[in-house]
Amino acid sequence: MSGRTLRILVADEDLAALERLSLTLRQLGHRVAAYAIEVGEVARKLVGEDPDLAMVVLHADDDHALALIEEIAAYAAGPVVVLTLREDPEFVARAAERGIDAYARPETPDAVQSAIELALRRRSELERLTTKVDQLEGALERRAVIERAKGILMERHGIDQLTAFERLRTHARAGRRRVVDVAREVADGVLELP
Repeated sequence: MSGRTLRILVADEDLAALERLSLTLRQLGHRVAAYAIEVGEVARKLVGEDPDLAMVVLHADDDHALALIEEIAAYAAGPVVVLTLREDPEFVARAAERGIDAYARPETPDAVQSAIELALRRRSELERLTTKVDQLEGALERRAVIERAKGILMERHGIDQLTAFERLRTHARAGRRRVVDVAREVADGVLELP
């Protein structure tokens, strides 16, 4: 991921700090859309910019920063990074509950880039885990449909589980279909197997 040019949206209420961070990000090779942004503008800016990553800079107003984080996390496709000049574990915990992927002190360009890399890796891992969960849920759903269809066939024909499954599989193969599709039709009462 290192060396990749990212589109980064930066939100900060301090215009001077916004410019300094924008300059650092550009020096790191990123494209920057910088805004002294209000919470109500977040959705429009995110849709318009479609950033790879969003950054919120914390100064003195924790509540404003937390509201920005929450709104950005709700609309952003990419990760959210908080940059803060002070160590504040309580704020970081509250920000994490609202959806940040990383935080850092923006003292050096390397610190900023490290936070970006961490956020991208965390988001990638989260997406991978979400895909895996979706696959597992799909497999469980398919299994439940097949089990329900087997139960219907067992009750209807007085057969055991293995024979019920064989009937589903034989019918599926004959029609060049998936077993789960045949099972769904049996479970829904659309198909009655002999």
